[in-house]
Amino acid sequence: SSSSRDESLRDKRAWIQSRGLPKQKPIEGVKQVVVLASGKGGVGKSTTAVNIALALAANDSTKEVGLLDADIYGPSIPKMMNLKGNPELTPKNLMRPLKNYGIACMSMGFLVEETAPVVWRGLMVMSAVEKLLRQVDWGQLDYLVIDMPPGTGDVQLSVSQNIPISGAVIISTPQDVALLDARKGAEMFRKVHVPVLGLIQNMSVFQCPKCKHETHIFGADGVRDLAETLGLDVIGDVPLHVNIREACDSGQPVVISQPQSDAAKAYLKIAKEIVRRLPVPPA
Repeated sequence: SSSSRDESLRDKRAWIQSRGLPKQKPIEGVKQVVVLASGKGGVGKSTTAVNIALALAANDSTKEVGLLDADIYGPSIPKMMNLKGNPELTPKNLMRPLKNYGIACMSMGFLVEETAPVVWRGLMVMSAVEKLLRQVDWGQLDYLVIDMPPGTGDVQLSVSQNIPISGAVIISTPQDVALLDARKGAEMFRKVHVPVLGLIQNMSVFQCPKCKHETHIFGADGVRDLAETLGLDVIGDVPLHVNIREACDSGQPVVISQPQSDAAKAYLKIAKEIVRRLPVPPA
């Protein structure tokens, strides 16, 4: 029948397309991988990734958490996590992550000078990403949080196609220009069959420290509207607060340095929501 012929053609097409893709292989010792992504740069993605990694550990002290900085050109995790130095090598020639606040961290920033630009073409970047994924001794981790670079290019595709990802979280400010790119990010993960756990609305509202008046500098509900359009949920709102920026710049993220603050509570709540939405991890 024509329907069985169509089905056969679809299966054949899918098989041909899949032949060109790398086979997904889990990272040894890592139970679940969560990627934090944004279409546009400058929306606070790395700050969010750092605080969510810390919040995952703070919410459940029995869990081991790692943080991978996949932004090869602009690694910011070393500064935010107050880490410096080169990783040691194990007898198996694997890099040992640097650790602070109980979080195992790996970044290109540990392998190059802090002020040195990484002037590389795509193939070298892909090779570096592969090394950060495969040539690191993560030990035993319950969650590996990956801070993706902005955009929907080689790095995002390589990470998505090389390792099984439990879920992706899209971060955006409520402004229209950021939302356009956030939508592309969400659609990209859907195309490569990575479940999108939800969206985070970052820098959602600014409260004047003197008069307490609230201003929606980047717009009010842009991320909520986008989530509705995509059939996704907003899993958290993070305010625009100077403490969040100052804490990360000083290498003392707000979840660690000001755990009772509204900002820290927002991250802790988001981390709980992420865990709730993840599939049951392998035993």
